[in-house]
Amino acid sequence: MLTLACADRVGIVAAVSQFLAERGGFITDSQQYADRKAGRFFMRVAFEATDDGMGDTDRLRGEFGDVGARFAMDWRLTAADEKPRMLIAVSKGSHCLADLLHRWQTGTLAVDIMGVASNHPDMRRITEWHGIPYHELPPNGDKAAQEEALFSLFERTRSEYLILARYMQVLSEGLVERLAGRCVNIHHSFLPGFKGARPYHRAHERGVKLIGATAHFVTADLDEGPIIEQAVERVDHRATAEDMIRIGRDIEAQVLARAVSWLADRRVLQNGGKTVVFR
Repeated sequence: MLTLACADRVGIVAAVSQFLAERGGFITDSQQYADRKAGRFFMRVAFEATDDGMGDTDRLRGEFGDVGARFAMDWRLTAADEKPRMLIAVSKGSHCLADLLHRWQTGTLAVDIMGVASNHPDMRRITEWHGIPYHELPPNGDKAAQEEALFSLFERTRSEYLILARYMQVLSEGLVERLAGRCVNIHHSFLPGFKGARPYHRAHERGVKLIGATAHFVTADLDEGPIIEQAVERVDHRATAEDMIRIGRDIEAQVLARAVSWLADRRVLQNGGKTVVFR
């Protein structure tokens, strides 16, 4: 699997195709996108080996370096079966975590879950039932120490992404910078209209007709990072606040699962304040 981003110019697709063809690579899927306004080009190529040498991923990385340098690419070449390592953070809400753990256990989510971190003990039982290590990191009045412990766990497990599965803690700007491009959050899509506590109840009072969820990369701008996936569902006047909460939780779990699955399949590339998602 080859993914890349670079300044847009003529010859990029030809260079990649020629590189693979010369080494017996059979392209099974290729997607590309040129952001003409930003002058950026993005590409994802899945390919199979037609000879023994093509299966040496380390050798291919070394040889592709010349192509990457020629076009000043930000590129990555991985074996298709290489699963990204992910650390999940959660507070007391179980819906997103339980969904991810179920998909992982049934083999429909191709990631390696390295552990679950939490500021509460509530999710220990379900996590350990799935055979995943649980790390309780309560703030105890020292948020800096808690965040340092979280980042240390992230590095110690050699995780590629931190997934905030309803982790109800606002990360400091310093931690966000250290995790830039590697931290994903899920939240309801009432923002910025209904911030703070009890958003579904306040949305119900206003007669909101659409409930949604957003999965995005975390940035210093709270809940405003590059969006990976969103979904909505319509409700009407008969829906109670509790109905809206139930529907919202279902959407949050589905949206986060899709975002994590696309990350695992190397389908998400950042493009400034936006993302390119090859589906």
